[in-house]
Amino acid sequence: MEAINILTSKAVPLPLPNIDTDQIIPKQFLKRIERTGYGEFLFFDWRYDLDTPDHVEERKDFVLNKPERKGAQILIAEKNFGCGSSREHAAWALQQYGFRAVIAPTFADIFFSNAGKNGMILVRLSEEDVKTLMERTTANPDHLITINLEQQTVTDERGFHASFEIDPFRKYCLLNGLDDIGLTLRHQADLDKFEETHNKNFWSAPKGTAA
Repeated sequence: MEAINILTSKAVPLPLPNIDTDQIIPKQFLKRIERTGYGEFLFFDWRYDLDTPDHVEERKDFVLNKPERKGAQILIAEKNFGCGSSREHAAWALQQYGFRAVIAPTFADIFFSNAGKNGMILVRLSEEDVKTLMERTTANPDHLITINLEQQTVTDERGFHASFEIDPFRKYCLLNGLDDIGLTLRHQADLDKFEETHNKNFWSAPKGTAA
């Protein structure tokens, strides 16, 4: 997992509440056995016109399809983002599309955990602060927002400043690029020593006795 601290980026405004995981990554893509390649299916039913008879075509009016929004690493949404089923694929799709952070008033608990484990910063701000950032980035696609994880602040070039809370353990993992596997591998030397001792005792034990 890639470490993250200070993120300065354009943002994509998505002014809707209760965006659920089935909209983030529709259920038909959960049959894939890979853990990569989900970015192209992010918000699939919103991004594409599925009524065209021969092919799937982008909906030009959807915000992610607009050229000026390309490359944005921050998504701004309304309350209860990530509700619905607990699929981790939703976090994979957002991260693999290119988003490193989501700003919203509230998040669904399981999605919040899944996203953090996949290297994304989820920022809870007041509805008033989210509205301010939403309006500014809607009016100006080049509006830049800075998220400072170490200081737990969100700022912009127009004087906006807000603080956010984050679990200290999740903050530590994000700052150091540690997912669940990375956390385990911190104890590699101890694990190797245990394995070596276990194998030695097993093979040296007399037949018919426990090692």
